[in-house]
Amino acid sequence: MKVLNFYSQVFADQLRNGRKSGTIRLGDKSHKYERNDLVLVTIGFKHSPRERVFEAVIDDVEVKRLKDLSPHEIQHDNPECRRVEDLMSFLEQIYDRPVTLDDTVTIVRFSQIVDRASDFEDRLRGLGGARN
Repeated sequence: MKVLNFYSQVFADQLRNGRKSGTIRLGDKSHKYERNDLVLVTIGFKHSPRERVFEAVIDDVEVKRLKDLSPHEIQHDNPECRRVEDLMSFLEQIYDRPVTLDDTVTIVRFSQIVDRASDFEDRLRGLGGARN
């Protein structure tokens, strides 16, 4: 099984409550993540314990330049970001390097896998998290 890891604890609550169902990664990651892949979503830093959040299925993988991202795609990644410049600053912090508008990014959208039918039905009705 592949792992989709998040370094920032900022995303922990967003992942758990269904507000975050996508991520934007620097570079072309289309060779790493493909539609219908099963992934384990985790939070933590390299060489440290990681928290298991949930299992998910990759819904879509799209590669484009940072400057071509829509406001909707940016908010899908980070509900706190509204503009491409906000996302650039955030990516610079995560990757610890300068990021430009011409950098390639990969948008990965995923859906949480739920274990019980009642959880699934609640999500379809919009209870306990956002609809995917």
